[in-house]
Amino acid sequence: MADRAYNFAAGPAVMPEPALRRAQSELLNWHGCGMSVMEMSHRGKQFAEIHAEAKERFKRLLGVPDTHEVLFLQGGATAQFAAVALNLMGAGPASYAVTGNFSGIAAKEAAKYGAVHIAYEGKDNGYSRIPGQGELDVAPDSAYFHYCANNTIFGTAWGYVPETGGVPLVCDMSSEIMSHPVDVGRYALIYAGAQKNIAPAGLTVVIVDKAFAGRESAATPQIMSYAKMIAKDSMLNTPPCWCIYMLGLVLEWVEEQGGVAEMDRRRRERSALIYDVLDNSRLYRPHAEPGSRSMMNVTFRTGSEELDAEFCAGAAARGLLNVKGHRLTGGMRASLYNAMPLEGAKALADYMKAFEVEHHV
Repeated sequence: MADRAYNFAAGPAVMPEPALRRAQSELLNWHGCGMSVMEMSHRGKQFAEIHAEAKERFKRLLGVPDTHEVLFLQGGATAQFAAVALNLMGAGPASYAVTGNFSGIAAKEAAKYGAVHIAYEGKDNGYSRIPGQGELDVAPDSAYFHYCANNTIFGTAWGYVPETGGVPLVCDMSSEIMSHPVDVGRYALIYAGAQKNIAPAGLTVVIVDKAFAGRESAATPQIMSYAKMIAKDSMLNTPPCWCIYMLGLVLEWVEEQGGVAEMDRRRRERSALIYDVLDNSRLYRPHAEPGSRSMMNVTFRTGSEELDAEFCAGAAARGLLNVKGHRLTGGMRASLYNAMPLEGAKALADYMKAFEVEHHV
């Protein structure tokens, strides 16, 4: 489609074109009911069908076991920073690995409700790498161990699931959910803001082991209670109906493409194109160390703020949008989520090479 640019934004982010076209065709009249999804009652039979299908497809694609429940909530991952602590911390402590901006915020938020033990802090290395298993200092009496699987701002990702000696695992998977297989049964809780990889902004997916529900602090707002949300099937109040509908369309596309195994193959292929340029460049400096590199968010810079700005402007002029890095880091960032076609990654790689040649490096 000629008027569709390649959108490398970190979130809200690119979505599969077939899902967008389907939504466009159903916008005014969903399945002949005479209403848009945006007009439906969340208690009506039409939306009940949409909700149930999205939830069932999500569970099937990610292999969610019967021990776990899938919740469709609001408030983004940010709300879950508090909800996790309120529901699971109890007397504490809770252990946190701080490998980037959002895991740091999560730890600070949790500290409002109980004792937080920092199991790892990556500030001294500029959050350029993920700790090895031996570097983790998980307090053995922790209520849970929290980590962020993929650090969107800094471009790092955990290449392994941490061993915690029996301490329950909690993971923020916002920027890599549904991009690779996950052994969900190993986790007490997984949460993800959906706007990066699976839906528009406004939906948060929580996967919680039902054995951990019902432990919330007495001060927990009902809207943040996992037990209450499980009992109400995510409908304690009006859910983000349109976002759940769009999630269903995106998941249908993922399934048609070959599921999470195929998404995993594609993310490796896309990111390899960009990292190959970085590893053979005299101009660009990747932020993440080898072994800690994200396949979702590739971060790099030239070493000159002026050249970085010129690079971003030139990319935009070529229809390669939103490659400017986060305000905390500067430089460039290419987000390569599930819906980014391989052609988009190739176009960016070609531009990177041409820009380097143009500047005689």
